[in-house]
Amino acid sequence: MPISTFRIPDAMPKALKTIGVDPAILLRKSSLPPTLWTSGKGVVTTDQWFALWRALPELVDDPAIGLKLPALVPLEQHHPISIAAQHARTFRDALQRLARYKILCCAEEMLIVEGNEECRVGFNWILSREFAPPLLIDTTFASMVELGRRGTRQPVRALRVELARNDEHRELYEAHFGCPVKFKTQRNAIIFRTSDLNFPFVTYNAELLAMLGPGLDRELARRKADQTLIVKVKWVLGKLLGGNPPDIMTVAKELGISSRTLQRRITEEGTSFRQLLSDARHELARHYLLQPTLELGETAYLLGYEDPNSFFRAFREWEGMTPSEWKMAHRN
Repeated sequence: MPISTFRIPDAMPKALKTIGVDPAILLRKSSLPPTLWTSGKGVVTTDQWFALWRALPELVDDPAIGLKLPALVPLEQHHPISIAAQHARTFRDALQRLARYKILCCAEEMLIVEGNEECRVGFNWILSREFAPPLLIDTTFASMVELGRRGTRQPVRALRVELARNDEHRELYEAHFGCPVKFKTQRNAIIFRTSDLNFPFVTYNAELLAMLGPGLDRELARRKADQTLIVKVKWVLGKLLGGNPPDIMTVAKELGISSRTLQRRITEEGTSFRQLLSDARHELARHYLLQPTLELGETAYLLGYEDPNSFFRAFREWEGMTPSEWKMAHRN
């Protein structure tokens, strides 16, 4: 699977039902294909993932829902990397395992920086031009605290939480995290005491880690080796799009390899140049449609289509609606 797309956790539809949200209605409000989960694939881009989290607050009248969600998902329904983290030796070991393998389950980097008796944990959503939705940030940070509490069986608290958004529901956040919360910061981060990272996990399971670790390492190595080129191809396509779409020879020249080698590597990855071009156009289309100053005709040109009708047909295949309908639904 290309790194630009990832599979939505199987536990998410069940968690949504737990809080009274119909997954089908959420998909409709997010302008996503109605068969996303029923098809058994559940594969989305980062921007589509963001769309889900932006639409969710419209269906739940609870500002704390993002903080509550991590505790609602049973451990047995977690992704293997979360299970590995839950059975780590210490809280530090758990966070480091998450950071190492995070890219296997979503297009997200987890950044850990220790210093001055503090451990700062932040997240970088790659391959997206949009800011992560606040509700997703809430859930991500709450899951870090929940990981510590489940593993140590202690009321783990953050030292400080920093949120880039405006000040809202401060008491709610401070009560959940058990620490001061700063708003209007430069970036989102959750900070723990370095000493708290040494807390041992009562859930530590060396045998389970010995079974999961090698498999995760192999998959990580494969992703890094195979998908680096795919990411570069899509980046080059995005740079060259406009007017006439680039062909594989032009892209290969930009990458400094032969077109035959590029074709072979793309085929080995289980995709095609045509599919990568379509993926690049799809991601850029969603970005361009959010720009109020761009007309649909201009968007079609920037994506390398000869005429707007070709763009409209392609977009309907991607999203199940016209560009105008998607634009209106997204703005709403």
